[in-house]
Amino acid sequence: MPLPPTVRVKLSSEAAEAISITPVVVQEIPVRELVEHMLGVAGKDETRIRDLLRRGTLVSGASRFRWQGWEADAQGLRELLSTFPNDDPGRPFAAERCVRAVLRGGRQAIDIPREAAAHKGLFQKSAFWDLLMEVAAGAGLAYAGYSYRGRADRFTGELTAHQADRLRAASGALKFSSLREQVGAGGFTHIELFVAR
Repeated sequence: MPLPPTVRVKLSSEAAEAISITPVVVQEIPVRELVEHMLGVAGKDETRIRDLLRRGTLVSGASRFRWQGWEADAQGLRELLSTFPNDDPGRPFAAERCVRAVLRGGRQAIDIPREAAAHKGLFQKSAFWDLLMEVAAGAGLAYAGYSYRGRADRFTGELTAHQADRLRAASGALKFSSLREQVGAGGFTHIELFVAR
């Protein structure tokens, strides 16, 4: 069966709570948007995507998607998948297009969106984001693939103890107190950066 332009989907929450009654929302979403959610789970694996379309169910993040499954046309699916980006290992890191950083290695990953760290206070010479990009440039970044969920290329690097200490010491420049506390007390050892194309 050819790919339809839209799919009638039932959306519900997969929030982990003891007792939870969540409403089910029914909506028509473009098939490309549905497949994009699948890419975040299955990657660009045509066989797995076809299987998900046939089964009619997908859990992505905190959402469950359900629809009337169908056997997707292989050629149509291949054409649709070709419109999504592929990994590009030759792509260099571009700090000016970096939209998000994740500090890893402690008890929990610390997610730092650019807009939360690029704010410069009244008496600050530079923003936390500027230091983060400086540290990242010295972290021996390696290309780690394209993230369909993040809609960006991923780069990873290992932080030295000195680099991690510099970030912790500069955490006071962050705008949000919860983020300041996480970075200031974090035991991170690695950095993951998301660069938009």
